[in-house]
Amino acid sequence: MTAPLPSDFVLVRGNDPLPPALVRPVVAIGNFDGVHRGHQAVFATARAMAEAAGGPALALTFEPHPRAFFNPATAPYRLTPEAEKLRYIADSGLKGAIVLPFDAALAALEAEAFVREVLVGRYGVAGVAVGFDFHFGRGRAGSPAFLEEAGRRHGFAVKVVEPMRDEGDAISSTAIRQALASGQVGHAAHMLGRPFTVSAEVIHGEKRGRTIGYPTANLALPQDLELAFGIYAVRVVCAAGPFDGVANYGRRPTFDNGRPLLEVHLFDFSGDLYGATLEVAFIAYLRPELKFDGLDALVAQIGADARQAREVLAQGDGAYRDAPL
Repeated sequence: MTAPLPSDFVLVRGNDPLPPALVRPVVAIGNFDGVHRGHQAVFATARAMAEAAGGPALALTFEPHPRAFFNPATAPYRLTPEAEKLRYIADSGLKGAIVLPFDAALAALEAEAFVREVLVGRYGVAGVAVGFDFHFGRGRAGSPAFLEEAGRRHGFAVKVVEPMRDEGDAISSTAIRQALASGQVGHAAHMLGRPFTVSAEVIHGEKRGRTIGYPTANLALPQDLELAFGIYAVRVVCAAGPFDGVANYGRRPTFDNGRPLLEVHLFDFSGDLYGATLEVAFIAYLRPELKFDGLDALVAQIGADARQAREVLAQGDGAYRDAPL
């Protein structure tokens, strides 16, 4: 349920030229999946460089993710699909984004040719900001050091942003995925700078929840999502408004052990959500998914989970809770 981009945020795709207001930009370059705090540091560096140069700061990013182009079967799931990624980039204070299609032609482009033809020839960059681990060009031959040397030859400034750390981990999209897979939604939120969220359309399920007093909105999430099965305290945004809730992500071992679903019970809500899009933010991991011997035991546990979720969410958005390690 991604909000539209601001009207003053300029989106440039493919070979489209930059509009006159964005000439001589400083560009923050990267895939930016997750738009996490490390990416935000690259954006902040680009903004500072642009302010000093008297020009605009833009993001230059790629779609699809290069790993999805080279190995679509093994590519990691996206923390932020394209529309969501662009929205977070717009929120970061950049003036716009250049989205280059990552295709066979771009993959075959040598690092020097990317600098000469794209950065200098097409966009006339005044400066570039990248993360410490950014690589580009055929065979990933273009390193931050290569980019710094190329900038000196071609007359544009380059700044390389060192890694940020959270709880000892270097902040990266990979580290965030690993945290989510182990139920560490609080750690993931600290690295992202916001709770991890998913957006999906409500689908029809078995409708068991309404028969036991806890109706749920069922969401089918991407099959490659590596989110720990279990019970979560969540915040939900939909057309009907914001709601707190409790959610189960898993296979429902008490009933069918079927495909993974996210089942969300919204507190203090009544109505029909079928076909609606829900944005679900994961605030706290409460417990793993369990199999119960009977319906009474399940209902009692759902009631306890709902009470615990309300207590956690009443503490505010900073009340993150992770699965025990």
